[in-house]
Amino acid sequence: MNEKNKRILLLDSVLLGVVGAFGAQVFLFFLNLVEHYSAVLTAGYNSPGLPGIVGTLIQTVSHSRHFMVIAVIVFGGLVSGILVYTIAPEAEGHGTDTAVRAFHRTGGLIRACVTPLKIIASALTIGTGGAAGREGPTALFSAGIGSIYATIKKSSNRDRRLLVLVGMAAGLSAIFKSPIGTAIFAVEVLYGEMEFEASALVYTLLGSVVAYMVSGFFVGWQPLFEVSQNLLVTDPKTIFYLLILGGASGLVGVILPNVFYGIRDFFHSIPIAPHFKPAIGALCVGLIAIAFPQVLGGGYGWIQKAIDGQIFIWLLPAIIVAKMFAFSFTVSSGGSGGVFAPSLFLGAFLGSFLALLFHQSSAIFAMIGMAAVFGAAARVPIATVIMVTEMTGGYRLLAPAALTVLLAYLLQVSLVSMFNLKYKSLYEAQVPDRSFSPVHQIDELRNILSFYTPKLSLNPKRINRIDLLSLLESSIPIDIPNGKQIFFGSLKNNYPKFDDDSKCELFYMKYKDAEVMAMFRDGSWIYPQCGIDLQKGDELLLIGRPDVIDRIRIDFNSVSRSFSQLSLQQQKLNQS
Repeated sequence: MNEKNKRILLLDSVLLGVVGAFGAQVFLFFLNLVEHYSAVLTAGYNSPGLPGIVGTLIQTVSHSRHFMVIAVIVFGGLVSGILVYTIAPEAEGHGTDTAVRAFHRTGGLIRACVTPLKIIASALTIGTGGAAGREGPTALFSAGIGSIYATIKKSSNRDRRLLVLVGMAAGLSAIFKSPIGTAIFAVEVLYGEMEFEASALVYTLLGSVVAYMVSGFFVGWQPLFEVSQNLLVTDPKTIFYLLILGGASGLVGVILPNVFYGIRDFFHSIPIAPHFKPAIGALCVGLIAIAFPQVLGGGYGWIQKAIDGQIFIWLLPAIIVAKMFAFSFTVSSGGSGGVFAPSLFLGAFLGSFLALLFHQSSAIFAMIGMAAVFGAAARVPIATVIMVTEMTGGYRLLAPAALTVLLAYLLQVSLVSMFNLKYKSLYEAQVPDRSFSPVHQIDELRNILSFYTPKLSLNPKRINRIDLLSLLESSIPIDIPNGKQIFFGSLKNNYPKFDDDSKCELFYMKYKDAEVMAMFRDGSWIYPQCGIDLQKGDELLLIGRPDVIDRIRIDFNSVSRSFSQLSLQQQKLNQS
């Protein structure tokens, strides 16, 4: 990237920071409007809000209107579902996953209609009582603005991806008042293992800082939650109890994604049109709310109450379970809302419960619990420590929070691997690292094919990106000049070692009359030579005549073992 392009991207980041801040305020305006006329005036329910954002920690419940609570939330789910599944199905769910999937699969391309639709659908879902958060809608809205802006500018795929991340960071920063944490979140959430999109960090940081500064003129610059600035962990006994909190948070981090996506799979199996499924999920939430009204909405006021230790100790575990299912019913059924705030809710209540049980500070344990549960469940430990610290102003708790979050994260990763659980993270679109990101491997494919330019009689840069994506994900061959095809596939079985000169051509290995250009194994590309073993699961990049490719395709799986994850997810969403 040349210096001129870097300067342009810096200016773009400032612009997206401003747009992200205003976009967040527009969303909050619509959300508050829907909430006032539906939940408050119609259903007679007013959940606790945050004093720092024109709210009050007082809950108002009209016990004579339980039916109206259910009716309002079902209506919100119904209208949201019809809008989303009629216009843009990719706007369903929690938003951030859509942006992550777009980064990895489509080079950051997000359809323009998704952006306004996400705002409307999420305001309807959350404002009528849906148990979801604000971060997903805002992240997708701002990321969508970045994608639209890149399209208007005719930016490269690389720059579009970067602007999508900047938009995501800006929107999140405006909502959560966390400029540094959200900048890191945008580059960390892409991968399930400890890897970052480091080259984008300067730009996401600039965008998120600008968004924070601009949004401060509307909602102030004070932390989102009120926590005493005198909190400090010095007692070894407290550190021991925090380790217990880390272990408990790791367990919740294992359970939460599997409950969330397990309910999603259940709703996918229901043989009715997806337009009506969010209403069914909303009905389930309404029934839960009759016993536990705390589950309704984003729950920010309840988080503050947990921080203040104002909730009866033995009520806390029941609310944790109720919120986990209410949040899953809301979003997994196809409703529109985020997963961050509900995860903070679970962490705050878990921390408050253990604090009251061990006679410790609720503020310390609730704050650290928030970070530990989400950091483990979403596999974003570094960003979460910074975000929660900024959201509470509890900077003196940074070290014990980091220790607890890392313990929770490592335990979650270990247990998921040990039991080979299907769902590893709250963000299904995460890939392990850059090696498994289709968009990065498309660039790598072009580099590999460039090595064979004389043999291919083709400039790899002219091969369509969509064709390369289909090749990687679904083993769909690409026709090239000289009557040949490029094929990529995952071997079903082991193949004998090549040590016979008749099976080799110069330095190239051959597989049943097709030349092996490269092999993908254990996250790395290998240039195979004679004498190498081919193992089950190896993925080969081949060139050969169409009849040869047709003959050998039976030896390969129909989809890539390494790169089909996101494609299969998208197919499920389209079929739901």
